Amino acid sequence: MIGKVSTPEPRSLDRIEIQPAGLVLWFNQEPKVHGEFTNGTLAIVFDAHGRPGAGQLPVDGRQANWKVQQGDQGLLLTVIAARALQGDWSGTDVDGRWRFEVKVREAPAP
Repeated sequence: MIGKVSTPEPRSLDRIEIQPAGLVLWFNQEPKVHGEFTNGTLAIVFDAHGRPGAGQLPVDGRQANWKVQQGDQGLLLTVIAARALQGDWSGTDVDGRWRFEVKVREAPAP
């Protein structure tokens, strides 16, 4: 009984929502996050667990592919498209859950 009280619940991804030009990931609590754009591809690692998933989302009138998978460092989200992407992300506490929003757009042509 004491172990249940003193052991925190593991961070986990509860749900993913597709939004115009982005995704919203819902966690049971705030995870540590590390993200970056590399060669026009977005990669974000969450200190959390969750079920794998994949799909497409609209970005500036075209489709981008997203994928969530369990990696060595934690839960990995990647977003890739035929053209380079850029964007931003932020998280906020909503009714005791953590809402993490990712917005992507096409990078301007060089």
